Amino acid sequence: MTAVCDPLQVVEADDIKEKCGLAFLHTSHCLGSGDVMISAMGDPEGNGKGGFVLLDAETFEVKGNWELDGQAAEFGYDFWYQPRHNVMISTEWGAPRVFGNGFRIEDVQAGHYGHRLHVWDWTKRTCIQSLDLGENGQVPLGIRFLHNPDSDQALMCCALSSSVLHVYKVEGGQWETEKVIQVRSKKVEGWILPEIPGFISDILISMDDRFVYFNNWLHGDVRQYDITDIRHPRMVGQVFIGGSIVKGGPVTVVEDNDLHDQPDPLFIKGRKVPGGPQMIQLSLDGKRLYVTTSLFSAWDKQFYPDMIRDGGVLLQIDVDTTDGGLTLNPDFLVDFGKEPHGPVLVHEPRYPGGDCTSDIWI
Repeated sequence: MTAVCDPLQVVEADDIKEKCGLAFLHTSHCLGSGDVMISAMGDPEGNGKGGFVLLDAETFEVKGNWELDGQAAEFGYDFWYQPRHNVMISTEWGAPRVFGNGFRIEDVQAGHYGHRLHVWDWTKRTCIQSLDLGENGQVPLGIRFLHNPDSDQALMCCALSSSVLHVYKVEGGQWETEKVIQVRSKKVEGWILPEIPGFISDILISMDDRFVYFNNWLHGDVRQYDITDIRHPRMVGQVFIGGSIVKGGPVTVVEDNDLHDQPDPLFIKGRKVPGGPQMIQLSLDGKRLYVTTSLFSAWDKQFYPDMIRDGGVLLQIDVDTTDGGLTLNPDFLVDFGKEPHGPVLVHEPRYPGGDCTSDIWI
């Protein structure tokens, strides 16, 4: 894997392998020390390994591992740090050599996917607590602290269990979790399993810490919750963008506790939107939510083969920041199916200079 820093500087995979013993890099954050820290999902052979790479922010030299020797977690994915509480928390996806071949429920049962949350001492760079999330936390992916730097509250999405967990510090400095949102599965025919989960793969919190947003990549909706009371989120917005349960597709919903009918396929400016809502990014004023459709090419091919053929898209959702509410913008479409060398997939949108999933205050 090669990460391009700018047109003149390249961080080579072999350098990361030699200095860190890591590969399959994922989340990056800029540190107050002047370094860039990147989480890894595995070792160079594709086994699970949740370590962290440090780069010099000026030269992009690979400095080595952030964590102390022997401290890497079994799996890795996302992380967020809150220095005023001397803590960093990381999540897990699974073993790259396994999820890189597509999703199989047998691999979950065999222990190749994560279900733990890891709490790290920020200054000592050691893992001080690992929480087994059980059935409520299968495949924990995105973790977001409140932006208030004094806060010890976070929310985390768990993809396969389709749940959102509240992560918080308790007396004695330990950390605990509780489920605060559950997206119910739908009983279906014509899918790989008799029930289809929402599959929450991305989550973010608005800069004012009032709303949380997340996607259901398989069900096809994006949701907005008021988190003024973070232990009791209240849904105030929802919009459907494609998904696996649209009318006319191969999946028939036979029992649904939330919808009266399967949603219609989405067309924007005459273009049928392939896939489902995946990565999301919010403007700093909270009024525009951007969403893409590609999760991971092997999984895209498995669940949304039309997206491989037609390419992914970037869409805009207009946000009511007063009372809550989401409305799809019918005039905004970035079509990656029309690239000069053919259709491509599109994953994560980011804002230059910082955004709601990168800004951490110290």
